Amino acid sequence: MRRASIIQLRQQLKEKFPSLRTNPEEFSPDTRTFWPTGLRQIDALLQGGFAKGALTEIVAARRGTGSALLACSLLHQAAQAGQIVAFVDGADSLEVTQLEETALSRLLWVRCRSAAEALKATDLLLRDGNVPLVLLDIAINLEKQLRAIPATTWYRLQRLIEETSTVCIIFTPRMMVAPARDRIFLNSRFSLDSLEQDQDELLNDLKLEAAEMRRFSELEASAS
Repeated sequence: MRRASIIQLRQQLKEKFPSLRTNPEEFSPDTRTFWPTGLRQIDALLQGGFAKGALTEIVAARRGTGSALLACSLLHQAAQAGQIVAFVDGADSLEVTQLEETALSRLLWVRCRSAAEALKATDLLLRDGNVPLVLLDIAINLEKQLRAIPATTWYRLQRLIEETSTVCIIFTPRMMVAPARDRIFLNSRFSLDSLEQDQDELLNDLKLEAAEMRRFSELEASAS
């Protein structure tokens, strides 16, 4: 869908659902509550952690940026906090051998064969509302699968989550999630040799950048 069409879609959604928030600027920072991850890079970057009741997009534009490392670390942190976590695996690629037993015991691993399957599973999980942390990974799914995702999908997920305390983190290969409250770019460049390093050392080497959330809107406006 062209960016100009997304702008029209936002207008139509706003007319039909007046309370629906379709721009990141509409979220008041004063009302935000967070899930502190315990990872200083994330918590400092987002001024507290991942926002509850919102979508967060983590963009990993290439292999070796550390998305799998970060995902596994988040699963560990959640397990230590006694939380149940759902990991919706869009390409069935999670390396569970990297997870400790404590994390595995609190993990709902949804193994999918396509981005469409993964989004359906995420929709069901967010409707259920009993899982406090949902991770959706479509970072390595085929581009043709990603192009087939309607823009309305992300707004539907936002609508499902915004009145809850659920944290939903979406790993993508490019900016896709228009209503994301926060967006982080992974800029690390890990080699195969990095696998020999201690995980804590690797986490310290993660390079993260928070996007200015008006950037997506500016890109859409430029296409109109």
